[in-house]
Amino acid sequence: MTTSFKIAVITSLFNEEITGRLRDGALQRFQENGNPIAEEHIFNVPGAIEIPVLAKKLAAKGTYDAIVCLGAVIRGETTHYDYVCSQVSYGCQKVAIEHMIPVLFGILTTENEEQALDRCGGSHGHKGKDCADAALYMIKLMRQI
Repeated sequence: MTTSFKIAVITSLFNEEITGRLRDGALQRFQENGNPIAEEHIFNVPGAIEIPVLAKKLAAKGTYDAIVCLGAVIRGETTHYDYVCSQVSYGCQKVAIEHMIPVLFGILTTENEEQALDRCGGSHGHKGKDCADAALYMIKLMRQI
């Protein structure tokens, strides 16, 4: 018997060529595992920095078993990259701990676009699919405890 889990998927629209691939891979993996994600549980935000606030809003509803956060932060010529990476990772972790819900960090933090593309179906695997796998694993583990 397949158990269906309620999972939210949040994707940053910034660097959409990359984030779209992450989202599509995650959704494909959920489908392959008998847990398709309905449209009303798929959310887009402008950029990575907006991910934690939506994750917190969704976690506070108390209806999701996990929240998958997908984005791509690519280093530029300023220190903006460092601030965004730090704030987004901290924000996602804080939501997970405060709400006792798996919040999967599928936000690529790369030096360049080539490295990001390598991680969404290229030579370094597919981090969207990896996050889907981790979400399913964590939901099952949390239910066991």
